[in-house]
Amino acid sequence: MTSKTTRDHDTIRNWAEARGGRPSRVEGDGNGGLLRLDFGEPEEALEEISWEEFFAIFDDRELEFIYEDHLASGEESQVNRFIRTD
Repeated sequence: MTSKTTRDHDTIRNWAEARGGRPSRVEGDGNGGLLRLDFGEPEEALEEISWEEFFAIFDDRELEFIYEDHLASGEESQVNRFIRTD
């Protein structure tokens, strides 16, 4: 249940795709969209985007990806968030 942090595109993409995650952004945000990974049934408030567009926004905003591989129960985790590097 230890969190990890990365800026590596391959690590992020592989982690998300292993869990069925899709690159997305919050619809209607005038600043290019807040990045999210969408799992399972598509969320109405999210717009699926290409990995290329996702990582262009990720790099432009100098974000970091914080994630967990497994929950305390041992199950695969989908816990993640994006933060700004300062």
